[in-house]
Amino acid sequence: MRHIFVNLKRFEVPKSRGGLCPQDDPIDWIENVIRDSVQSGLGAHAGLRLTYLVPEGLLNAAIRKLNSFPGEQTRMLAVGCQAVHWENIQPGKNFGAFTSSLPAAAAVSLGSQWTIIGHSEERKAKMQVMQAYEPNIESDHVLRVISNRAIDRLVQAEVACALSSDLQVLLCVGESAEERGEGEFAQQQPRITEVLKAQLLNGLQAQKAALEAGQVVIGYEPIWAIGPGRVPPGPDYISFVSALIKQIIRENFDAEVAVVYGGGLKEENAAAIAGILTIDGGLVALTRFTGEIGFDVQDLNSIVAKYLSAG
Repeated sequence: MRHIFVNLKRFEVPKSRGGLCPQDDPIDWIENVIRDSVQSGLGAHAGLRLTYLVPEGLLNAAIRKLNSFPGEQTRMLAVGCQAVHWENIQPGKNFGAFTSSLPAAAAVSLGSQWTIIGHSEERKAKMQVMQAYEPNIESDHVLRVISNRAIDRLVQAEVACALSSDLQVLLCVGESAEERGEGEFAQQQPRITEVLKAQLLNGLQAQKAALEAGQVVIGYEPIWAIGPGRVPPGPDYISFVSALIKQIIRENFDAEVAVVYGGGLKEENAAAIAGILTIDGGLVALTRFTGEIGFDVQDLNSIVAKYLSAG
């Protein structure tokens, strides 16, 4: 099974308020996105699952719209949320004292099928909380390593809550520029291996059964390459990392896992990404990066078509 995830980030914010939603009514916009996706056949590609990851405020509208179409048109299309809390609502233990957080039980109750966990932006937000307590984390290597391990433990708890609530998980991992270090690629590989292995083993602790059942997909984010003006990794780099991730999972959990490229699947790189044998799909955010920056279903169709034709 190949997977393409579409992370619609904060698309509930209209452009008039500084966001990316091209309509003043984001509910109407997400309903149009789902409608256009179904009508263009994006939910009926054999062997390819397309999952929209949407802000909590758009979940209900997206899922209701998706469910309004016949099942044969939507069988390969799903909707998920963008994170879950590291604690969960459980019968007989609490009724949900999680103001401002999204417990996994709530996401499932709203109809979510997937969640993304450990995205670089989520990890950055957790690090900012820690830096508010200890500003020296930014400059102290030892403190930064300790903080990253603490973040891994929170990610682990989020994964556990999601899976126990029957959500499927896109777990993101990736190395920063500091973690990758200087030197030639061959010199960087041991450091990359150390970082990714720690994130995977910490994040997926005790989740062998979920991995065996295919409930987890790994998204590789080259954090050092994300952002305007940065050079993305080439096929050799992505091939090394994706093969490494599969090897780590195989050796430590005796399971096979799908790995998607999370550095941004675009029309320009879709064919190259599809040609990497150890990559099983990609993560899309924006589809337009110049002019009218944003997301468009027609552009997504072009990305999917290029990916499928080259795969």
